[in-house]
Amino acid sequence: MLAPSSTPHPNPLPVRGGEGRVNSRRKGKVGEREFAALLRQHGFDARRGVQFAGGADSPDVVSKALGFLHIEVKRVQSLNLSSACAQAEGDCGGKPWVVAHRKNHAPWLITMTAETFFQLLRGDVPEPKATKQKPPHPCPLPRDGGEGSQYPLSEFFGGVVPAENNQ
Repeated sequence: MLAPSSTPHPNPLPVRGGEGRVNSRRKGKVGEREFAALLRQHGFDARRGVQFAGGADSPDVVSKALGFLHIEVKRVQSLNLSSACAQAEGDCGGKPWVVAHRKNHAPWLITMTAETFFQLLRGDVPEPKATKQKPPHPCPLPRDGGEGSQYPLSEFFGGVVPAENNQ
């Protein structure tokens, strides 16, 4: 009998759960990356979203151009489409949602409500929301790296410069 090796195999097999299935979490990540790549192939900026709890703040795929849409991705052989749509509906935060799904060796399919479909056909899509910019800091540092500030001291002291700085 051979002794167990302490070094990992250079090409490990996929992690498998019960009944010989590939780990669903890993397959989900792969599916999200695949769909993001498909969006990029069609000219949309896209990346896998940050997954932490589900919800409007954590879609499966993020795209600035498609920010009006919540994208739920499913990469499974046996999809319960009603459950996937219910999850998308619950996580969408009021945005229109789509479920992108595919089986092994099959093309990607998109499922959405008829209302969303007709909105897209009409071109009635909300503009992506502009990201909020933070207001400037009241005491900004100099931009050129030199001493001083871009604002005179008197502006911060109600028009009066403290005696120690008044030379």
